[in-house]
Amino acid sequence: MAIKSYNPTTPSRRHMTVVDNSVLDSSAPVKSLIKGKKSTGGRNNQGRITTRFRGAGNKRRYRMVDFVRSKENVPATVVALEYDPNRTANIAQIVYADGEKAYILAPVGLKVGDKVMNGSKADIKPGNCLRIKDIPVGLEICCIELQPGGGAKLVRSAGQVATLRGKEDTYAQVKLPSGEVRLIHVNCRATIGQIGNLDLMNTKLGKAGKKRYLGFRPHVRGVVMNPVDHPMGGGEGRSSGGGHPVSPWGQLAKGKRTRNPKKTSKNFIVERRKK
Repeated sequence: MAIKSYNPTTPSRRHMTVVDNSVLDSSAPVKSLIKGKKSTGGRNNQGRITTRFRGAGNKRRYRMVDFVRSKENVPATVVALEYDPNRTANIAQIVYADGEKAYILAPVGLKVGDKVMNGSKADIKPGNCLRIKDIPVGLEICCIELQPGGGAKLVRSAGQVATLRGKEDTYAQVKLPSGEVRLIHVNCRATIGQIGNLDLMNTKLGKAGKKRYLGFRPHVRGVVMNPVDHPMGGGEGRSSGGGHPVSPWGQLAKGKRTRNPKKTSKNFIVERRKK
């Protein structure tokens, strides 16, 4: 996909660029594969803000993407590539040989009319989903499960790709986009290829309002707040406080590792992303 720019009819249009979605199907999504989505505004079930600077945004319908890919050894045909407002990647509508429809994340190179399949009988080509034990070492993969049958949890956003580095007995080493090398069970499923929509990273929003459409409210810096609202607030003039940058609750904001060292999953990390 290419980057599309506009004539500078307004100040915001001058620098605004978007991904050219002319190759995507603009018809309505499959009705049986969508459901309503309620905006949380960053609040939890008690009404308290758990994520700041979230709210409003365009109303969306959630596309039920099949991250499990449990329908094995049944060929499916890609009938449409569609835009998904809930994620950075595009999605592909597939129809299995028995008539069942599903959505999957569209990898690079997947086109309308292509055949995809899940299971051990699938070929090694983009869009096919296999268990890691059936995937050759050195291949690029995405949509990786953390637990067998748990559905894809890793490498799901636009342009992301991981590399299968090696296999030993029941675990395989996978290098993730962050640089972290992690052990993943060989019975976990993964999809061949790289997540599509690579040009998204090169787009420019053009105006603040477009960020609001996405559901983000203005992010207020701590140094411009009052001392009662933030540890870095207050001071005469434009003071940065003099101390180390911290969160509103005093947690160090730059460099300090926040991962709990007692997490049992630490045993599965071979190399940290920060060495």
